[in-house]
Amino acid sequence: MTAKVFIDGEIGTTGLQIRARLDARADITLISLPEEHRKSRLARLGAFAESDVAILCLPDAAVHDIAPDLAHLPCRVIDASTAHRTDPNWEFGFPELDAGARARIAAAKYVSNPGCYSSGAIALIKPLVDAGVIAPDHPVTINAVSGYSGGGKAMIAEFETGAITGGFVYATGQHHKHLPEIVMRGGLARKPIFVPQVGHFAQGMIVQIPLHLPPGGPGMALDALRAHYAGQRFVQVLDRAELGDRIDPQRLNNTNKMELTVDGDPGTGATVLVAVLDNLGKGASGAAVQSLNILLGLDEATGL
Repeated sequence: MTAKVFIDGEIGTTGLQIRARLDARADITLISLPEEHRKSRLARLGAFAESDVAILCLPDAAVHDIAPDLAHLPCRVIDASTAHRTDPNWEFGFPELDAGARARIAAAKYVSNPGCYSSGAIALIKPLVDAGVIAPDHPVTINAVSGYSGGGKAMIAEFETGAITGGFVYATGQHHKHLPEIVMRGGLARKPIFVPQVGHFAQGMIVQIPLHLPPGGPGMALDALRAHYAGQRFVQVLDRAELGDRIDPQRLNNTNKMELTVDGDPGTGATVLVAVLDNLGKGASGAAVQSLNILLGLDEATGL
């Protein structure tokens, strides 16, 4: 038996990446609409009705527009947009979040895919909150750099045509769309300060969180991360030296892996948490396929 999967928005950056991971699989039948019908609501609803799992790769407004109709259809849904990441009726698609996350995803009708920056931030923050290394109201600062593919087709075109010739910092007004899910899913009671930037490379990502902890802080943070992710396939905790003197944001490109590490000064407690991932992999399309596999009762690494 093969599962039928419909990607609504399959020609966008995330949709294309998901399709590339599913195309060659014998256990998946992809439902695809002709180009002239891709914006037809009737045609799309027909594809949703035919599918076992639908993956929404749409702008938030388009997701909110179509979501009420999906409640009456039997298909299960993965939403790759920001629209439902803090909605209690949608399960958060980060299987490594806690011990019960996989079971909740497996039983869900609706799964919301995490954002790229928030995947790295939550992966670093939640284990420390759960272990009591930091309090939920700890003043957290997040610095991150992503490849330009995270900005979608318009930004990709700007970089690849030479309209942009270097990286840039943005969203310094502290209203980035990933902040609400970082607070909620990271177990925080206080909104972090988040400073994202786009680098002059296509894909890859580093998320950094500097913390003032008591003496011995780096070791406490590393122990908390190791305990939380013990036995995980896709999220691995490394010794700092394993990433080298210069941490490459592209080191995990085209994988569904995330690597976490901790650096700092044990004497003062000055601590730096680091996550490396592919913003199009574990930060987007790879994560969606991982959740899809769990929904279908398959080995979650299938196709990854």
